[in-house]
This record gives sequence, C-alpha cells and structure tokens, in this order.
Amino acid sequence: MNYIINNIKSYRYNYIVLVSLVLASGSLFAQTPLQVYQDTAAINNPGIQALFKQYEVVMQKVPQSSTLPDPTFGFGYFISATETRVGPTQAVMSVSQSFPWFGKLGAQEQATTERALVVLEKYNDRRAKLNFDVANTYNTLYVLRSAVSLTAKNIALLETFKDLARVRFESGRGSMVDVLRIEMEMDELENQLEYLKDSKQPLTTQFEQLLNTKMNEEVLFPEVLWEDNLSMSKELIMDSVTTMNPAILSLNHEILSFDQDVIAAKKTGGPSFTIGLNYTIVGQRSDYTGSDNGKDAILPTIGVRIPLYRKNYDALVMEKEIARESVSLQKVDKINVLVTGLERGFRDYDDAVRRTALYIELGDHAQQAMDVLIAEYTSANTNFEEIIRMDRKLLKYQLELEKARADQNTSVSYINYLMGK
Repeated sequence: MNYIINNIKSYRYNYIVLVSLVLASGSLFAQTPLQVYQDTAAINNPGIQALFKQYEVVMQKVPQSSTLPDPTFGFGYFISATETRVGPTQAVMSVSQSFPWFGKLGAQEQATTERALVVLEKYNDRRAKLNFDVANTYNTLYVLRSAVSLTAKNIALLETFKDLARVRFESGRGSMVDVLRIEMEMDELENQLEYLKDSKQPLTTQFEQLLNTKMNEEVLFPEVLWEDNLSMSKELIMDSVTTMNPAILSLNHEILSFDQDVIAAKKTGGPSFTIGLNYTIVGQRSDYTGSDNGKDAILPTIGVRIPLYRKNYDALVMEKEIARESVSLQKVDKINVLVTGLERGFRDYDDAVRRTALYIELGDHAQQAMDVLIAEYTSANTNFEEIIRMDRKLLKYQLELEKARADQNTSVSYINYLMGK
C-alpha cells in the first residue's frame, strides 16, 4: 500500500517537474508544432487542472480513512465525596481508545487509494482526449490554410489564362466567350476564397479555447503536413485499447475500491474494542495511618461492541457488492464502445492512406493533362472549356490530397487517444 501511495506522490512530483520544464524551455525534445500546442493545452486547460485538483482532494482522504478514532478523555469531580477505606474519593479521570476489527482500517485505506487512482486515470483520459481535440482542430486549420493558399494560386493561374484568352481574341484566333468563362470561374473562386477566409476565425477561436490562451501569432504549420502512421499492428492496438485505455483502467481501480469496500463492510460487522484507564484521586483520612492511606486508584478497562443486529451490516455488504457488479458491467459496455470506435478508426485510417495515394496520382495526371491542353490551346483552336474543367479537377485533387493527409493524421490521433496517449 505504501508503494502505491509513494508512486502516486512520485507521479505528482514528476508532473509538476514536467510542467516546469515545458514552461521554461517550450519543448523537451525536437517536437512538431502540434506537440508543442498539445503540451501548452495540457498546462493551461482548466478542465485538466480541475481533474488534477480532484485527484489531490481524494489523496487527502487517504490518511483520514486509515486513522483510528480520536481517544476520549473524561474528568469527574465528586461534589459529595464517597468515603472508602483508604480515604474519600475526590475526582476521577479517564481516557479510552476505540479499535475497529482487525483489517478494517487497512481496507478503507486501500479503497480510498484506489479511488484516487480512479480520478488519476480520468485525468489521463481527459489529457488524451485533449490531445486528440487539439490535433483534430490543428489538422482542420491546416486544411483550411491549404484551401486558402491553393484557391488563391488557382485564381492567379486563371488570371494568366484570361490574359492568354484575351490575346487570342484580339488576334482573331479565339472567342470573347473564353474570357467571360474565365471571369465567371474567377468570380466563383473569389467568393469561395472569401468564405474560406471567414471560416478561419471560428476555428482559431476554438483552437485558442483548447489551449486556453490568446494566439498573438499565426498557428505554425509545415509546408506539407507530415504523415503519421500506426506504429503497431491492429492486434496489439486492440489489446492496448481494451486493457490500457484510461477509462478502462479507471473502472478497474473502481472495481478494486469496491472490493476493499466489501472487506471493510464485513469488518464493520465484526466486534470493535475499547481500551481505557480510569484514575481515581483519593484524599487522606485523618483517622487512618495505614500505608495505603490516600492512595489513588487505577482501573484499566476493556470494552467490546457486539454487533448483534446483522441486518444493517449484511445490507452494507450487499450494497458494495452490487455496486461492484454495476461497475463491472460498465467496464464490459465501455470495452464494446471502444472496440467499435477503434474499428471506425482503422477504417478511417485505411481510407485516408488510400485517398492520399489516389490524389497524388490523380493530381499528377491532371497536371499533365492541363499542360497538354494549354499547349494545344496556344497552338490550335482547342475548346477552352476543357481547360476550365481540367483546372477544376486539378484544384479538387489538390484540396482532397491535403484533406486526406489531415484525415490520416487525425485518425492516428484518434487511435492514440483510444490507447490513452
């Protein structure tokens, strides 16, 4: 038991040291911008801090649950002294200490310690969920930034096409319709670009709330988003989720706490003992010269509380056993939910990996087709509408590629969250 408590205290110390180091250096190792933001969120997020405070509150209950009842001290003064053979009784003092049945305090201490670990695992679960929320919002912001950049570049490209179409029209080799088509396409894209820019602030605000800090600078992104991959097989990940997920660990500790509650409830139904000492102050007799004249009296006492009415104690034991069964059923239900969520995570990851490869290939083909169409348009009377359609496809493939990369990383973050990372 002392080993568990020391580990919890050590965890608290290490957490504080880690927070201090992150605050001092900003990064313990070569971290990605996302990891830095996740560390910042863990330090600043009030929900995380509140859970850690709850853990500290429960830890304060551990010594309370294992402490003996306070001893009782009594004092009595005889207004009318009672005469004894060795003198009149003047006052009496008593002290007593109660002791529960053997093992009850230890069971209560273990139960409270397990409840502290329940809160600690809830903290770990909240931290893992926060990491996922930060990653999800970060990836969404990356897709939005990419969409703004790609759309703006596409508008600039269309501006070049418009100049080309105008030159062809002025030379009599093209139609004014081509110029108008490009202007219509540019108007649509400019409207879409404005909407994308307007979408930035709500997402940035959401990101700031997760970090619980005001972003005075732009969120940092790489030029091309890195690709996260699963580092373990599906079988190992499944085993990790069903055994090491913080929510499962929390329920495990809750089950262990009720196991100890059952033991403590049974111990409550056992006898308890009271050991005491009475000290009687005796005055001296003037008509007695014996050696024990005025000798004070000392009376050790022992008492036993006999739990005769068993209905109350049996109900207490049954209450704890039912509560333990309830948590066991919650654990089974939680495992089912996690397995379902994990299967969805695997599906989304595989789909994102396939889409990443697909849109790289489609983007290359669309770019090659675009180059051919432009070459043909400058040298012959090729239908300019084909260039517009291909430009739309190229922009779509570029946007879908960035979304696929972000989805791949988000799905990995979700699976890591299920594993408690």
